[in-house]
Amino acid sequence: MIESATRPSAPRPRSRSYRTARLAGRSLAYCAALIPLALIALLAAPLGRSGAAAARWRALRTGLLGAPPVADPRRRPGPVAIVGHAVLSLLLGVTALVPLGVELLIVLRGVLYGLVDPGPYTNSWGGPTRAGAWLAHFLVGLPMAAAGLVALVGIAAVHQRLTRSLDGVRPAPWLIPVTLLITLAGALLFVAWTHQI
Repeated sequence: MIESATRPSAPRPRSRSYRTARLAGRSLAYCAALIPLALIALLAAPLGRSGAAAARWRALRTGLLGAPPVADPRRRPGPVAIVGHAVLSLLLGVTALVPLGVELLIVLRGVLYGLVDPGPYTNSWGGPTRAGAWLAHFLVGLPMAAAGLVALVGIAAVHQRLTRSLDGVRPAPWLIPVTLLITLAGALLFVAWTHQI
C-alpha cells in the first residue's frame, strides 16, 4: 500500500474536447502567421535565403501544429519552389482572414456586445433590454465562431500538407486544386458579405 502511494501515476489522457480546443487554437495561430511568413519568403527567396524561408515553414508546421517532421529536413528547396509555396501560402493566408475576422467579430459583437454597443436596444436582436440583446448576439455568434474555427483547422491542414512538399514529399494531386478552390470560396464569401452590408 505504501509502494502504490509513492509510485508516480501515469499521465491522464486528454479529453477529446481539450484536444479539439487545442487544435482550433493552434490552427488559428498558424493561419494568422501565413501572410507574414509568405511575405518574408517572397523577399528572402530572390536574395538567396531559400533555406531560411523553408526552415520557417518547417518550424511553423512541426512546432505549432505538432506535425511530425518529414524524412530530410536538411533538404534545400530552390528559390522557385519557395516563391511558389509563398504564393500559395499568401492565397491561403488572405483566405484565412475571413474566418479570422469572424472570430474577432464574434468577440467584439457577441461576447463584448453590451460593452461596445451603448444602445438603445429597442431594435436589436433580443432587445429592448441590454441583457437580452447581449445574450441574443452571443448565442447567434456561437455557431458562427464554431464554423470559423472549422475553416481555420481546414486551412491549416491543407497548408501543412503543402509545406511537406518543400522537403521532397510529393503532394497529393488534389492539393493545389483544393488550395485554389478554398481561395475562390473565400473570395466569393467576402464579395457576398460586402454586398450585404
